[in-house]
Amino acid sequence: MADRYEKSEAGADAPVVPSLRWEELPEGPVLVLLDQTRLPSEEVELVCTDVPALVQAIRTLAVRGAPLLGIAGAYGVALAASRGFDVADAADTLAHARPTAVNLEYGVRRAAGAYRDAVESGADRERAAAAALAEARAVHAEDAEASSRMAAHGLALLGELVPGGGHRILTHCNTGALVSGGEGTALAVALSAHRAGELRRLWVDETRPLLQGARLTAYEAARTGMPYTVLADGAAGSLFAAGEVDAVLIGADRITADGSVANKVGSYPLAVLARYHHVPFVVVAPTSTVDLDTTEGALIEVEQRPGHEVTEIAVSFVPGAGAEAGTGVPVAPLGALAYNPAFDVTPAELVTAIVTENGVVSPVTPGGLAELCSTSRLGKSRSGNGMMAE
Repeated sequence: MADRYEKSEAGADAPVVPSLRWEELPEGPVLVLLDQTRLPSEEVELVCTDVPALVQAIRTLAVRGAPLLGIAGAYGVALAASRGFDVADAADTLAHARPTAVNLEYGVRRAAGAYRDAVESGADRERAAAAALAEARAVHAEDAEASSRMAAHGLALLGELVPGGGHRILTHCNTGALVSGGEGTALAVALSAHRAGELRRLWVDETRPLLQGARLTAYEAARTGMPYTVLADGAAGSLFAAGEVDAVLIGADRITADGSVANKVGSYPLAVLARYHHVPFVVVAPTSTVDLDTTEGALIEVEQRPGHEVTEIAVSFVPGAGAEAGTGVPVAPLGALAYNPAFDVTPAELVTAIVTENGVVSPVTPGGLAELCSTSRLGKSRSGNGMMAE
């Protein structure tokens, strides 16, 4: 189950509230999540005591973003183990809560593998649960470190692609501290540019239909003092035409072996615009987001979201509203059909570079991507390819 604790009203010049934390309470451990559906107007925490509550939070986007989903998935396995639930069942349920973001299964697999290894070595349930929690904390810490390294690599790349500073960066969806154990992926690069005095303007796509840009990226930008402007998704083309964009920085939910990038829907049109206007299109993501087992972008399962997210406005982010149909304001006729893919796929040939914690791939090739990922794969595959058997 999940309880809601209200924190405070969002305000400027304050650090972003941590998106996730593990707490040991007298009645048992809990996973505490910042409910991102309530931002920016309210900062409310969800307290998850079991895996069904966490799965619900994942599916309703209370917790979201590829790296953070991996962290949440790992802690979810630890939560199940610590509270005596069926770990194998919990791992399977969590891994399939959202199909496109590969990090979710990655985090689940890491923690489930640690639990399984402990059981197989003769540990009792308590020690096995402690092993799962230690692995979840390791996933969390590794992502924070990866975030810092990606920011450094990305800032250096910006200096090469757009010499002279004064960068005008266009970003899509939300890729900051709200989706990471650290300061994020693409937004962490923009934040580094800001701290270095090299960010002239952050252009923030509103990101229809759930406005992760307008609600979340703008929230983070305001809190960290970045100069930003929110724009309608359809206005990006006019910015390119006016010469107002120096680089596009986005994150990723899955990168296939051929370098195809699945990201929030609306990313592919930006890549096409960037190519036409000779603007660098850069993807920033940890190597845990790279799925070398999927050979090409056409094989990615793209999550289809409920149609009411398109036909109703302010469904899941109006204070006090739920995420179910009928709780928002209708903006289309009753019975209107809606096409609502959560992601689109950008082919490698439209991607200028992929920035990871291990460095930069440019041009984006299967061999270069595999080589960059090889270091990260070592020592992090203790769970193997399967989920687990108990």
